[in-house]
Amino acid sequence: MALTFYTNPQSRGRIARWMLEEVGVPYETVVLDYQGSMKGDDYRAINPMMKVPAIVHDGQVVTEGAAICAYLADAFPDAGLAPTPAERADYYRWLFFAAGPLEAAVTDRSMKVEPTAEQQRMAGYGNFDLTASVLEQAVGRHPYIAGDRFTAADVYVGSGVSWYTQFGLIPKTPVMAAYLERILSRPAYKRAGELDDAAAAGVGQSG
Repeated sequence: MALTFYTNPQSRGRIARWMLEEVGVPYETVVLDYQGSMKGDDYRAINPMMKVPAIVHDGQVVTEGAAICAYLADAFPDAGLAPTPAERADYYRWLFFAAGPLEAAVTDRSMKVEPTAEQQRMAGYGNFDLTASVLEQAVGRHPYIAGDRFTAADVYVGSGVSWYTQFGLIPKTPVMAAYLERILSRPAYKRAGELDDAAAAGVGQSG
């Protein structure tokens, strides 16, 4: 079984790293730089978008952070991160909400793009304030995004909540803070952060 992880430690690759550490299986890490190897033919054959993260598992390529989280949960069921039948609705609902409407809303806000009332009918997220409010409701409904236990969806949703609140893109309300306290205390999250911080230091030294 071969599992290779393509990343840059200053990217969304941190989401996939956390998920890999939660799964707990051996993997090889390939660190790419933005202007060189990430644009090269070898990596373009893996991800034509020339973005990270990506994984190659036994010859199968998976890109996009949410897809990687869901794939790894299914590929390694012993980790217990895939949803039970009772958890599937919230698991998939909020995983795709975070990858779709939430990502778009935060990206637009960070670029100072504000859709007009007419444009909001076309935008998948409607407007930013509504999207942020729905996110807060989602993380406050249960201890974890899909229910009473941690799943792969928390890796993706939680990473977004952590980043967006850290940079002031979404308010860090008491509900958000309590959710982050639960998920960011996990050993796998801490291991992943240490690995990425070390990789980032190496990238800086070599660059």
